[in-house]
Amino acid sequence: MKTLQTLAEQVRAAHAARQPLTIRGGATKAFHPLAAGLAGDPLDLRPLSGILSHEPTELVITALAGTPLAEIEAALAEHGQYLPFEPPRFGAGGTLGGMVATGLSGPARASVGAVRDYVLGMEIINGQGELLRFGGQVMKNVAGYDVSRLMVGSWGQLGVITEVSLKVLPLPVLETTLRFECSQADALQRLNQWGGQPLPLNASCWVHADGQELLYLRLRGARAAVQAACQRPGGQRLADVTGDWDACRDQRLPWFATRSADHALWRLSVPQTAPVLALPAGIAAPLVEWHGGLRWVQAPLTAGDALRAAARQAGGDATVFIAPNADAASARSQFDIENPALQAIHQRLKAAFDPAGILNTRRA
Repeated sequence: MKTLQTLAEQVRAAHAARQPLTIRGGATKAFHPLAAGLAGDPLDLRPLSGILSHEPTELVITALAGTPLAEIEAALAEHGQYLPFEPPRFGAGGTLGGMVATGLSGPARASVGAVRDYVLGMEIINGQGELLRFGGQVMKNVAGYDVSRLMVGSWGQLGVITEVSLKVLPLPVLETTLRFECSQADALQRLNQWGGQPLPLNASCWVHADGQELLYLRLRGARAAVQAACQRPGGQRLADVTGDWDACRDQRLPWFATRSADHALWRLSVPQTAPVLALPAGIAAPLVEWHGGLRWVQAPLTAGDALRAAARQAGGDATVFIAPNADAASARSQFDIENPALQAIHQRLKAAFDPAGILNTRRA
């Protein structure tokens, strides 16, 4: 394919000249600190587009990295299938490669798994311009070092993703949402209790807004299972709220819009069993997803040490997801790897895949 050859040649030339490249797709996540302030010429993946194969009976789809995510989801919907991990889209034009490179998942992630759990195989161009293929199109092909899944969430720092094979699932037969009025502590306790029961839990969201503390619980699965489950937790059964869950996925809920210009949006990843976190004084209650495993917090960058300490005490970590205005450079420092062992692994991987350090590097 001419476009693929052109991309490989561009990477080889950049490697020889030690010239950085910025991998570009739909740019829908350009707000993220790891995507901001990158050095070098753009390497546009959008021309590398198209669905190569879709085997509905095998629940597998393979497409080029520049394929719009909307095109893939439309093709799956025609056969009653979908991407269960609900990749967020923060604007129009998101691509398959960007979805995989960022590794972000939506509200159902805690119940169905993350992006990397659905990657079967991948083709990449490494930092030397070599075309490499890993994995395959069936689960049994995944063996040894699972390099294809290693690329998920690497933010383009290890290679240029050119093609991806994904496992997909049939659309659920029935979906319903229950609403409860309860405090954050009560919501976490209920979610932990329900997690140990045979309930078709799919997603949850607790939010404190407009003077109300509300927990939303989404059930998905077989008709009989969902209908039976509605009788057990209680709560108020809501009419179709698909748009609200889409807004949660894409951070369009009113809670996200209340963030002031001098506050960052922090992403605290903790065990689902973690209690209410001791946040710094003056910091509002978080929005809680993933059955307690994901806490979104609005706070200034100066609260970083306290937030990281609170997350570590619970067995997790805290990072900046959206920086305050004009603070992207400071926010990137929040991603420095502090664990020496992890830092060594990262450096060795970078040296193996991109020895000249030309892919998605930061400006000096």
